[in-house]
Amino acid sequence: MKFLYISFVLTFVVIAISGLILKVKAETETQKYETIYREGNFEIRYYPVAIMATVNMNGSYDDSRNSGFRILAGYIFGGNKENEKIAMTSPVRMGTEDSGNSMSFVLPSNMEFDNLPTPENEKIILHQSQPVYAAAVRYGGYTNEREIEKKKAELVEVLKGLNLEYDRNFEYLGYNAPYDMINRRNEVLVELPGFNPELFKNSIAVR
Repeated sequence: MKFLYISFVLTFVVIAISGLILKVKAETETQKYETIYREGNFEIRYYPVAIMATVNMNGSYDDSRNSGFRILAGYIFGGNKENEKIAMTSPVRMGTEDSGNSMSFVLPSNMEFDNLPTPENEKIILHQSQPVYAAAVRYGGYTNEREIEKKKAELVEVLKGLNLEYDRNFEYLGYNAPYDMINRRNEVLVELPGFNPELFKNSIAVR
């Protein structure tokens, strides 16, 4: 009898936590984009202008990920001159270039660039992204630097097969909090300079 009671309590706790996580996910705004083409876990997208908070860093992927997140989280949790809290969105975007790493939070779409809270940390850069076409490959689970490199190679292989030019600066997009155990969403993304959606659709049609 005691075992059944404990099992019931544990089941209730799991259901309650799962419901809370789903509620938080439902309330979290995801950066808007339009899907142009999809095949399996590969997509071509159009991203309109978005407002971002970015910090540039040096060091390994893991070091940059942790330090960058702390700095940006401090900003949206009230670490600004107006003491204003900003809603968390997804994904967290992380780029790796020869000059170092960067991490960006996409700010809520209802915010205006000219009225953004001023960061207390001078490392934070507020800016508007350019509208771009980009390609992404999606995968699940927890990720690491080796897995990101593997997915980057997979993305390049698909793009070469489609005869599409791509930028050399790839980004990792993470959509989940660390405590999300299931249905995790990761992406590796790269911009497609000069991409023409109509020419691409025509080329796909004749394959």
